Amino acid sequence: MAGLTTQNFLSAATGMAVAAAVARGLAARQVTAAATAMPDLTRSVIYILLPVSLVLALVFAAQGMPQTLTANVTATTLEGQPQNIAMGPVASQIAIKQLGTNGGGYFNVNSAHPFENPTPLTNFLSMLAILAIPAAFCFAYGRMVGDRRQGVVLFAAMGLMLVAAFAVMYAAERAGNPVHAGLVDPAAGNMEGKEVRFGIGNSVLWATATTAASNGSVNAMHDSLTPLGGLVAMLNIQLGEIVYGGVGVGLTGMLLFVILTVFLAGLMVGRTPEYLGKKLEAREIKLAALTLLIMPIGVLVFGAIAIASGNAQSSVQDAGPHGLSEVIYAYSSATGNNGSAFAGFNANTAWHNVWLGIAMLFGRFGYILPILAIAGSLAAKIPARESAGTFPTHGRLFVGLLIATILIVGALTFLPVLALGPIAEHVSTMAGQTY
Repeated sequence: MAGLTTQNFLSAATGMAVAAAVARGLAARQVTAAATAMPDLTRSVIYILLPVSLVLALVFAAQGMPQTLTANVTATTLEGQPQNIAMGPVASQIAIKQLGTNGGGYFNVNSAHPFENPTPLTNFLSMLAILAIPAAFCFAYGRMVGDRRQGVVLFAAMGLMLVAAFAVMYAAERAGNPVHAGLVDPAAGNMEGKEVRFGIGNSVLWATATTAASNGSVNAMHDSLTPLGGLVAMLNIQLGEIVYGGVGVGLTGMLLFVILTVFLAGLMVGRTPEYLGKKLEAREIKLAALTLLIMPIGVLVFGAIAIASGNAQSSVQDAGPHGLSEVIYAYSSATGNNGSAFAGFNANTAWHNVWLGIAMLFGRFGYILPILAIAGSLAAKIPARESAGTFPTHGRLFVGLLIATILIVGALTFLPVLALGPIAEHVSTMAGQTY
């Protein structure tokens, strides 16, 4: 309670403070002095995270989540044998776990456990808590920069991508596994690794939300997703978890793509790119481009080192393309600070503990520091007035350009490894081959 819960609050508050600093930097009018992040961090904890977590924990406890200092209780099974059932301060941990997009579960099977997610209401509130603050930050950002349309554009782009990801994953899971034809009811879809009480719909919605945000909690086992379902979960993380994303940091990750989109649009119309009236010059574009290399380095380079050294092969559960997917998912999850897993992969080795830990640090601070540098650089610039040639960063056209840039720059980076992993597995499965 003293260790993990504290870190859950401070981790989320740090992301919120970073997002506030970036918004102020973009909205500033030639600021030269740096400000401290402590007031924003303190406000985030006291005014948002703590009170909402308190209410959420009380609701969770009322729904049946344990909230006690008792380590375990002993029950008698139907066979008359004693069974020790783990207990503890579950409700308070789960509240900030979800609200702060932390994701660390109290029990090993996370939110699939009946003590960690006992009712349909706790399931709904948990999913809502995962996306609530990241989605709200879009509107807070619009108010902070003095143009609410800018926040609406970000919310719309994120929302469209979230719906698309859910639709693809749901279709894949509902279609089921063709290898099981004749063995299970086709109408049931792919229920492997899912709780019957949640079904495919709630399982897929949770999987989409938890990978789109940097949450990582699960109510179904991602290693049991169909190849295309697993691909969507992986890709959500590999894009930088910007489809609402983590608390605060999802917004800042999306702003990197906004800067890149504005730059590309400026090249197309032959004008110096501007965002919120401030010119984007070589320094900002270089920082944005370098930051977008963080995920490829953490996933592709670190994953390749694990494979080349033989440490990946000794940890995978399955052979062939699914084994590759297990490795890539592990390093995607670590670099993206997500925490979910293709749990057939054994990451509890000295090699993976070290390299995944490095990937976590690399992914966390590799995004925060450059985006703060970009905001500081833009804060020192004098904004120019809009003219007839200014490219508008609001409206449907910009939403479309932003999504296209994300898919072209982000998704295509990982297309080769996705082709060798989940796509190859999907083709093999359709042909009746299993691994």
